[in-house]
Amino acid sequence: MGQFVYGKNVVRQLLEDEKKIYEVILMEGFRDKELEDVIKSNNIKCTYMNRKKMDAKLEGNHQGVAAFIDEYKTYSIDEIVDAIPEGKMPLLVMLDGLEDPHNLGAILRTCDCIGVDGVIIGKHRSASLTPTVAKVSTGAIDSVKVACVTNLSKTLQQLKTKGFWVAGADIENAQDYRSPAYDSPLVLVIGSEGFGISPLVKKNCDFCIKLPMLGKVTSLNASVACGILLYEVYASRQNQPK
Repeated sequence: MGQFVYGKNVVRQLLEDEKKIYEVILMEGFRDKELEDVIKSNNIKCTYMNRKKMDAKLEGNHQGVAAFIDEYKTYSIDEIVDAIPEGKMPLLVMLDGLEDPHNLGAILRTCDCIGVDGVIIGKHRSASLTPTVAKVSTGAIDSVKVACVTNLSKTLQQLKTKGFWVAGADIENAQDYRSPAYDSPLVLVIGSEGFGISPLVKKNCDFCIKLPMLGKVTSLNASVACGILLYEVYASRQNQPK
């Protein structure tokens, strides 16, 4: 099985990473001559379409270019954990019911930036690895390992047996996000855009953390909150004595 992904940055990253591309669709009058030349120099099959046909074939802002590739790979929890380099403090992100593909793509991008070891999503009622996610992630969809699991709560229980602590991003019964030391293997749980962390998942959190909310708005965008929390974990670990 394969899929089309689209956008100039996505296709350019695929080429740089030497990913297998079976076909590229270019819009008639495509103006990025440099990208077009690179595609052709790699002897990739090119098909030209007018804008109307491309818009009908692809969802979202394709920027006049799309590539047909294999479906994005997902990993098991064991594969992700076993791939963590020796001596590195493990850090995973779990997304509980996150449905917006733009948020998922942005979170993958942040995870790539600070070296998160893997992202865990649910198989149901959750954004999956789609072309939109690929475009927003600007290539991070290929560099960050993603596990798609049936039961988030059981997955957390499994990770606890491997020495992980679980921190949930939540308002109730939560401490300031700057308080914990984050000096143990950690799973950061981010809830859905509208409902937060589900009760069953929250029961498996060892502690909850919150961001200060001083204005009238009571919550942040999920990807923004995740980015702030991940960089706090990163900063905390950098400041710890070796």
